[in-house]
Amino acid sequence: MGTPADSTRTPDSASPGPVPPEGAPPEPAPGLVPAGRTSPEAGPSRPEGGPVPPESGPVPPEGGPRGGLPPRPPVSLSPSRAADFMRCPLLYRLRVIDRLPEKPSEAATRGTVVHAVLERLFDAPAVERTPERARAMVPGEWQRLLAARPELAGLFTAAEGALDAAALSAWLESAERLVERWFTLEDPTRLEPAERELYVETVLESGLTLRGYVDRLDVAPATGDLRVVDYKTGKAPRPEYADEPLFQMRFYALVLWRLRGVVPRRLQLVYLGSGDVRTYDPSEADLLRTERRLLSLWEAIQEATASGDWRPRRTPLCGWCDHQALCPEFGGTPPPYPLARIAGTGPAVGENGPV
Repeated sequence: MGTPADSTRTPDSASPGPVPPEGAPPEPAPGLVPAGRTSPEAGPSRPEGGPVPPESGPVPPEGGPRGGLPPRPPVSLSPSRAADFMRCPLLYRLRVIDRLPEKPSEAATRGTVVHAVLERLFDAPAVERTPERARAMVPGEWQRLLAARPELAGLFTAAEGALDAAALSAWLESAERLVERWFTLEDPTRLEPAERELYVETVLESGLTLRGYVDRLDVAPATGDLRVVDYKTGKAPRPEYADEPLFQMRFYALVLWRLRGVVPRRLQLVYLGSGDVRTYDPSEADLLRTERRLLSLWEAIQEATASGDWRPRRTPLCGWCDHQALCPEFGGTPPPYPLARIAGTGPAVGENGPV
């Protein structure tokens, strides 16, 4: 069994020591591609501030249709989309198959900026990785993101169309506080990550493609032990909601195990919103169970793709969903199923009214 250790701070010098050999990071193993690089095997790298590459086709222009391409069945699975299906199959359909646009949010945009700061801070020499430097990077990373996604300016636009400078300033300060809190949880002067924003992809024996981005991968120089680190800008969840983020980390651990042949020694979630660090040490048995769970999940996704039966599921997170107007749970009607020829004739369950 893996060993959980909730709400703990793991010393950076403890096993599995995260500091790799000095110098440039080693070339990644096949299937491992650092952010900003691409390979035929790995597929596209994540655009600035964008999501994991889509599981059913190329990335469209922001806010528009997917390049005019017809809908396609799902072809791969990422931790986020797996979580979507487990939370609400209809949400998965609207995101992966219909590929409907979603409004940007201050919280998600803040997360993107904070992640960028924590990634790029390691470009500086160790002695210069200070809270002051990290805080000073926040406005620049916001401007970098804004240049790539100009529509985000609408988050801080007043009713008359002018910039709401006070709202933007308060938002930037909230991002700076999250960045500063990170220094109370980890010491970046003692860390030299092997990889940052690492795109990983592997194909299981079943043919299922798993893909995603790892925020940080640490490799212990003495033992080669792997530590997988994921930054969360929200608060640590209550115990009854802890499975989803841990499932995400096991997903990454499974992909790295299949790529490198080594089970990661430690999975580490860093919650900047609450100042918690939660760790879990997985075993091969854990990851085999995760693999079986993913295969079962993928079978359910394929069945839904073929039948068109994407049932909504009401959860406490529905209040944050952009698609309530299309959800039968809220009196809405989903759009016509775009893969109807795959699903056969007749309306699918959940298409034309409450389920």
